[in-house]
Amino acid sequence: MDVSCFEECKRLAESGDASKQVELGDIYYNGDGVPKDDAEAVRWYRLSAEQGDALGQRYLGWMYTNGQGVPQDDAEAVRWYRLSAEQGDAGAQYNLGNAYYTGQGVSKNYDEARKWWTKAAEQGVEAAEKNLLL
Repeated sequence: MDVSCFEECKRLAESGDASKQVELGDIYYNGDGVPKDDAEAVRWYRLSAEQGDALGQRYLGWMYTNGQGVPQDDAEAVRWYRLSAEQGDAGAQYNLGNAYYTGQGVSKNYDEARKWWTKAAEQGVEAAEKNLLL
């Protein structure tokens, strides 16, 4: 990544731009021109998520699911996935469906799993379409 692009992204993220906060989180998560730093990625995803950004919420949920930059916590992951899924984020809907199917962070509930997978499938998430065949 070009240093000037990074600095501009960071400036906008620091000024509160939620989409730039997600972008900066991605930069740290991927180590794109900076040392890879999951905790720093979480910091930026959280700032975005707390502003109600659906992508930031989904990414923060994913970090909790996988224990990257934060302690692994399925219930916290589900909390963020739900916020994002309720805004229509297909990836979060898919992940929330998976949580209900496996009982990670919530009680197993196949009807809820199907509900969220259907919403994701309607937006073209192929993995959700396949899960509906289970």
